[in-house]
Amino acid sequence: MRLSVRHRTRYRFAEPVVHALQRLRLTPKATQEQEVLSWDVEYENARPELSYEDQHCNAVTLVSVEQDAREVVVSCRGLVDTRDNAGVMGHHSGHLPLWSFLAQTRLTRPGPKVRALLRDLDCPPDGKLEFLHALSDRIREEVEYRAGSTEVTTAAEEAADAGCGVCQDHAHIFIGAARALDIPARYVSGYLMMNDRVEQDATHAWAEAHVDGLGWVGFDISNGISPDARYVRVATGRDYRDAAPVTGISFGVASEDLHVDVAVEQQQMDQ
Repeated sequence: MRLSVRHRTRYRFAEPVVHALQRLRLTPKATQEQEVLSWDVEYENARPELSYEDQHCNAVTLVSVEQDAREVVVSCRGLVDTRDNAGVMGHHSGHLPLWSFLAQTRLTRPGPKVRALLRDLDCPPDGKLEFLHALSDRIREEVEYRAGSTEVTTAAEEAADAGCGVCQDHAHIFIGAARALDIPARYVSGYLMMNDRVEQDATHAWAEAHVDGLGWVGFDISNGISPDARYVRVATGRDYRDAAPVTGISFGVASEDLHVDVAVEQQQMDQ
């Protein structure tokens, strides 16, 4: 499937910026499931300073914000060919060993509410895939998807305790629960082509767990499916902070407002 992606991030600052740096993870990965045909990024009131590949093999660009700017806009546009592999990404590769995805982080660390989701769910050594699907279903049943109910700093246990969250929270809860049972798991950020609309107001997030014999397998807990050809992978990490589309620091700013516009639609492929 050929997908056209448009992604615009707009920062509005309450006061002129004295100094600001932004770390961008906005370029999709080339994997066995997707081929990036084109990807262009434009900046308003900012300029790229450095590009590199981080420890998770994410494409990262460091940009500086022009002094005295009150607004910054980063616009991405590109074409990606995707394939449906039932969510199976395959063997582990990259700069970090597999065991590093067993360690909990502040955002994934399970407490009583997350551990309660594991009750009555058996995880036999030869049935991890079935268990992980059951775990995904349990999280979706117990933690309602509710837009705007959490923040990017909300931890898995907090969302589970509140009984609601968004795709980021579903992914963190899944990751924390899987790691609690010694199953390596990681966070994935990217795009999803929706069946009912093109325009969206956010990127998407899901989780991947490592299953013996298959390697990394994806689970979109919020939608109850494994990622298919409608998904575009951009960045991975131990939690949201490793894969966040935009992070950074600024000085001389009283407050800031972030607005995101995303559009994903299928394109006709040449025969």
